[in-house]
Amino acid sequence: MRVLVAEDDRGLREVLTRGLRENGYVVDAVADGKAAMQFLRSYEYAIAVLDWRMPDVTGLEVLQWMRRRESPAAVLMLTARDAPTDRVIGLDQGADDYLVKPFDFRELLARMRALQRRPRALQAPQLAVGDLCFDPATREVRIGDRRPSLTATELGILEMLLRRSPAVVPRRLIASHVWEHEADAMGSNTIDVHLARLRSKVAGGTVRIEAVRGLGYRIVAA
Repeated sequence: MRVLVAEDDRGLREVLTRGLRENGYVVDAVADGKAAMQFLRSYEYAIAVLDWRMPDVTGLEVLQWMRRRESPAAVLMLTARDAPTDRVIGLDQGADDYLVKPFDFRELLARMRALQRRPRALQAPQLAVGDLCFDPATREVRIGDRRPSLTATELGILEMLLRRSPAVVPRRLIASHVWEHEADAMGSNTIDVHLARLRSKVAGGTVRIEAVRGLGYRIVAA
């Protein structure tokens, strides 16, 4: 899961980034709302964690901008504003959850897991091609009666392919959404190695992953 963290407090931003990465999330972290909007234009996020008070463009303004653009990302607001009126404003503007500082990091993780389980209006609860079915909330993959064991990287690649099936997904797009640093995947055969492993794990059903020379990969019903 790729997560955006927008927090102007450097210490808290670094703690959040480190903690989320240790719990398996791919994290982009920015210090202000303007940078957050730039990242939201370039990447698709499962969750955006937004600090309300940020310089230039506030977290609330980023939230309003996201909802005008019909962004499917869930939004968790982080703020020291704990008045009921503030909570109402944040939720009415489109926030999915609201966490007041200071907070327990374990509670943040629990709230993020809850947001992942919640189906989005613009995002189907399950993704399916052929007899392969993937649940984005539980991260469970089923191929007929089988439940193959996939790594976090393989799950990230599979989700990317399923969301765009039957279109071809460029290698660079796979790298930018699945790897923390895009160059780590693009500068070697890393993507091809992971795709080869993924293809072998989904083989035997009514779905196949195809390599399109010079472009990328796609998943289609066999």
